[in-house]
Amino acid sequence: MTSWNCGILGCGGHFETPVDLIVHQATDHEECTCSVCGESLPAGFLAIRHAFTEHNRTDYVRSYGATPGHIRQRETVVELIEERIDLPAVLSQLDGADDRMAAADD
Repeated sequence: MTSWNCGILGCGGHFETPVDLIVHQATDHEECTCSVCGESLPAGFLAIRHAFTEHNRTDYVRSYGATPGHIRQRETVVELIEERIDLPAVLSQLDGADDRMAAADD
């Protein structure tokens, strides 16, 4: 079985499924800010996916100082995960978690 590792610096978490990994990154790590547009995003996969679906490569290179190798690596991660998950279902699961956390804070 493939282990999915959290690539966020200093984490080192291992997960059985890419869904578990995405949920972990979105709920257990601080949000990050897109250097291209300034949007606040969940860290990890969802931030990478945002960068490559909402912006072009040139913007990414300029804003992040990325090399072609960095871009290929991140595009490969997005492709691998999207082949294995139902992204709308994951986003729905995360929205439900946000709703539950907000209700608990009330």
